[in-house]
Parts: sequence; structure tokens; C-alpha cells
Amino acid sequence: MDLDALLRRQNGVLSLDQARACGLSDRTVERRVAADRWVRLHPRVYLVRGHALDTPGRIRAAALWLGDDATVAGPAAAFWHGMLDRLDDDVDATIPGRSHRSPRPGVRLRRRDLAPADRRRRRGWWVTAAPLTALETAVRLPDGAAFLDRALQRHVSFADLHSAYNRLLGAHGSARAGRLLRAAADRANSEAERVLLVILREGGVTGWVLGHPFGPWTIDLAFVDRRLAVEFDGWAWHTDHERFVNDRRKGNALVGAGWTLLRFTWADLTEHPQRVLAQIRAALARAA
Repeated sequence: MDLDALLRRQNGVLSLDQARACGLSDRTVERRVAADRWVRLHPRVYLVRGHALDTPGRIRAAALWLGDDATVAGPAAAFWHGMLDRLDDDVDATIPGRSHRSPRPGVRLRRRDLAPADRRRRRGWWVTAAPLTALETAVRLPDGAAFLDRALQRHVSFADLHSAYNRLLGAHGSARAGRLLRAAADRANSEAERVLLVILREGGVTGWVLGHPFGPWTIDLAFVDRRLAVEFDGWAWHTDHERFVNDRRKGNALVGAGWTLLRFTWADLTEHPQRVLAQIRAALARAA
């Protein structure tokens, strides 16, 4: 192993085992520490002088100290995934419940046994998978709701986020994570409505009504004269079983009353808008 190449790759940080693999003896390492050429960051983990200790270096140092049983988590994992562009706090790590390690300056530990689905190997280190990272980071940040919205738009699907939330239940922060998730779901329905209206207006489709009453329910968007109902399968129904069941009852009642029902997901609206427009046009033509 080439020492200089390793240091360039690891932001100037290395472990004692890596130094040995580069051909350095323990005595050589200790001499360099004594001469202040290397700085001991954690037990058996060093920063070589001439390298600034930046955020990636801090995360790498914590991961090298903790080993493969540990998982970088929270905002540090969000930085590693590219969800945050800076990390002003300590490095969070989740360690197995059986671990006897104690926190060190700059490293905050939490004991919890993670499911395999909640761990990913990225650029040499174990970090929490993107969905769990998004939830745990949102709980920690003062603007957690805005962070979670950005994560849903760019990094994770709601289905994966909800699955990670189910595995998080009962853990520290899970109650706030649930509140943030439900709030994101409600905002998503409003955003789905806005996107669909843009599709319809740009496609020259008119005659629709928002929030049309139907029995005890409300149709998301209705072409009343053609008895065509358009419903959003947004993020919200994933978080609330009662809401999911209610949506299905509404759908069955609409079909039973002679309405045509179209359901669209967020992915349909954002990734296949022309397909959505074509389906609505075709349904309107059949109803005419």
C-alpha cells in the first residue's frame, strides 16, 4: 500500500493498521507522533501534518476508530450521501447494542442494532442507508421539515422512507420522525395538485373542478360532466392506514356510482407528464 496515495484518498487520515500495511513499524509511528509530525485523533487513528482536518477527514477518522461494526449516522451520514453540504456538529455513529465503546470528543455514539437494509458501504465506510439517514438528520436539524422535503425530491422515495421509519419505531427520535413524515406527506398532496394543474393547463385541458364533494368524501380533481375522477396516490396514504382504507372506499364508491377513476402517483406526474395527459384525454374522450 502506498502511503502518499492513501493519505490523498483519505484526507490525510489513517489508522495504525493502515500504517503497518504501508510498511511502517509501530515504533516509527510513535516517533512521528512524538515529533508532532502525526496527530493522534482517536486511539490508533492519526492525522498527518500538512493535511487540514476537514469534514471528510473527521468522518473517516471516526469510522477508522470505530471499525466495521459501527455505522456513520445522522448529519454526518447525510454529508457523506451528499444531502448536506456542511457538517458543523460532531460525527454521529450507531454502534451495536453489545458494544462497550464510549464517546470521544467530536464523536457521538448511539447503541442500536441496525437492520441490514439500514446500512450501506459508501467510499470505504459503513453509513446509514439514505432513507434512515434522511429521517435521523431531519430529527436533528432545526429546519428538519425543509430538509426532509429536499431529501424526498432528490435522494429517497417515500416508500423507502416509510419502510425505514417502521424499522425506527421505538428508537430515540422516532416520534418526531413520524410527525415530520406525516407533514411531508400532506405537503406532497398539495404539490401533486399543483403539478397536475400545470400539466392540464399546458395541455389545454379545461373543465375540471378541485375538491369536488362526493358523499362523505372529496374528489381531488373531477370532470363532473364527464364523471371522471382523478386522485393523487401521493405520499400521505403510506403513513396512515386509516387514510389508505378511506381512499380505497372512496374509489370503490366512485366506480359503483358510474364514475371513471384515474389514480396517479408523484412519479407519474413528475416523470411521465405526457403519459398522464394522454390518459386523461383518452378518458374524457370515452366519457363523451
